[in-house]
Amino acid sequence: MARALPWALLGALILTQISYPLAGAGPRAALTVLTVVLGYLLSVSHALLTRGVRAAAALIATTTLFGFAVEAVGVATGFPFGTYDYSGRLGPKLLGVPLIIPLAWTWMAWPAWLAALRLARSKPARIAIAAVGLAAWDLFLDPQMVAEGYWTWRSPTPALPGVPGIPIGNYLGWLGFALLLMAVLAAAAGPRAAVAADGDAPMLALWFWTYASCVLAHAVFLGLPASALWGGVLMGAVVLPLAVRLSRP
Repeated sequence: MARALPWALLGALILTQISYPLAGAGPRAALTVLTVVLGYLLSVSHALLTRGVRAAAALIATTTLFGFAVEAVGVATGFPFGTYDYSGRLGPKLLGVPLIIPLAWTWMAWPAWLAALRLARSKPARIAIAAVGLAAWDLFLDPQMVAEGYWTWRSPTPALPGVPGIPIGNYLGWLGFALLLMAVLAAAAGPRAAVAADGDAPMLALWFWTYASCVLAHAVFLGLPASALWGGVLMGAVVLPLAVRLSRP
């Protein structure tokens, strides 16, 4: 039963994400919230089942609580992501931040860390790889969410070519915070979280699915070809070497 839970949550998440580009504008906000909640439950439950209470608690503390804190600071001060505002379409807010936003940090931070375990041996290298992978995911996330009107920047320039509405400083802020987040997670989660496990398969599947589905959805269904290219190249720099590594005996 415990082994089946992550796979069941992953299946529900994938079905929800497939529904997103096929749905009209009205249901998309609800599907976004549901996707984040499913992803959060998947990552936290997997950490608990495979690495124990300490790792799950560290994941929540560093990504959910710390993630909320940095978002609240960002909304109030413009640091480190730039000056931006959330709309009210993603559910209730606290200190100007929709409550589901820090859950998204948790959802993707855990598979990014587990992927890094298989690509490097030293802790600093693992922290760097996981941070780059997490930050590169934002090259898909922000263009999609801005296009839907879930949040907006007051000063969205300079922007990446073909991806208007989002300042380059936002991505740099993501990378800086992701490095700090992964360093704290690596220290707090304990030795079990630093060892790859056979039970990581659903999270690695999530990592590959997220990358492939984002490239496809942005290029074909969402009308965001530039973010498909930017995200495909930069997140692919972390995802594709993992595919090569796992394909070896």
